[in-house]
Amino acid sequence: MVPFVQATGEVMSNSLETRTRRDTCRPRMKARFLGESATAQFVRFVIVGVSSNVLYAALFVALTAVGSFTANIIGILGSTVLANELHRRHTFHAAERVGWFQTQWEAGGLALVGLALGTAALAAVHVLFPGSSALLQVIAVIAVSAATGVFRFLALRGWVF
Repeated sequence: MVPFVQATGEVMSNSLETRTRRDTCRPRMKARFLGESATAQFVRFVIVGVSSNVLYAALFVALTAVGSFTANIIGILGSTVLANELHRRHTFHAAERVGWFQTQWEAGGLALVGLALGTAALAAVHVLFPGSSALLQVIAVIAVSAATGVFRFLALRGWVF
């Protein structure tokens, strides 16, 4: 058996007692993460947000040849559709209560605010830093997205889902 150090600093073996303690912790953590508390939903919201921002960045960089504003709009549309569906199914467990179209319509309306703010941030980057890299432009839009995220979470939790 391989010994390991617990958080208390106590060296323990990989005994049945230790494995049992770890095995009873996993279901509690899973239940907490999959629960309906605001904290669990917010954690899932952030995970979905990070995932959709990765998609946004990939689309934006891939489409910069057609222009940064066009790439921004396509990136936001693609990542928003993905995020709305993931929020419906996983963040808020609302797949049984709210349909796909209703989700896209209502949550998409909230995304228009993000689109307006993201486009304004992109315009500001172009004015303040002419000839800036795609990376700087992506960072600016994602920063605005993160800043509006809390408002979006509260609106989705209280209104849409």
